[in-house]
Amino acid sequence: MKITAVILTKNEEKNIQKCIESLAWIDEVVIIDDYSYDNTVKIAKKNGAKIYKRELSGNFADSRNFGLESASNEWVLFIDTDEIVSQELALEIMKLETTDMFGYAIKRIDHLWGRELKHGDVGNVWLTRLVKKNTGKWERKVHEVWKSNDSSKTSKLRGVINHYPHQTISEFVERIRSYALLHAKVLEDQGIRVSIWQVVLYPVGKFLYIYIIKLGLLDGTAGFVHAMMMSFHSFIARSELLVQQNEAS
Repeated sequence: MKITAVILTKNEEKNIQKCIESLAWIDEVVIIDDYSYDNTVKIAKKNGAKIYKRELSGNFADSRNFGLESASNEWVLFIDTDEIVSQELALEIMKLETTDMFGYAIKRIDHLWGRELKHGDVGNVWLTRLVKKNTGKWERKVHEVWKSNDSSKTSKLRGVINHYPHQTISEFVERIRSYALLHAKVLEDQGIRVSIWQVVLYPVGKFLYIYIIKLGLLDGTAGFVHAMMMSFHSFIARSELLVQQNEAS
């Protein structure tokens, strides 16, 4: 079966080359670019990708659904710029035959500073990324998920996607901050309110959950930093929401 890969981009010149190279076997690569001002588009075009300019506007699901509609093929593989498709996964997908499945979940393995994260909240993550057009759609503005018309028609693949996020502390902090602000807007739109105690206690609980309960401590320094950053994400999102509540009152 023929497959289109869809990638959302915004100033990803550091990552886009390796990402597209891992998709050399794919029939079509579609880039949905949020008006990058670095060399992202230039590199993508050089590697044969089709480029569509579209403002993200804080809604990842809408941009993914636009990519779904823009794909020429019936099957679509969604990949982020900081992800690499393993050779095992590529070979497995190429061998897929006509199926009545609507989608396939793929395990994502996170790597932080040269170390695979095996624990915490990223130690065993399965994401539906290979989907058939007209069998579902992406939902949620941030941390978007695939909603199938029939979840019983989703299977799993053995191959993995390797994820290399936040390879420097500064990148980690900036990405966490931007996602947290978007998450705060989502919470506000849902009518969720927070108190100052939630702003203080929720991040602490998030850190303890990831680092202690989910055994992030077994991933060494990388596991500690990851747990701290996820806690920071919770703090930024809820403190921003609290500020907005106070301004509105």
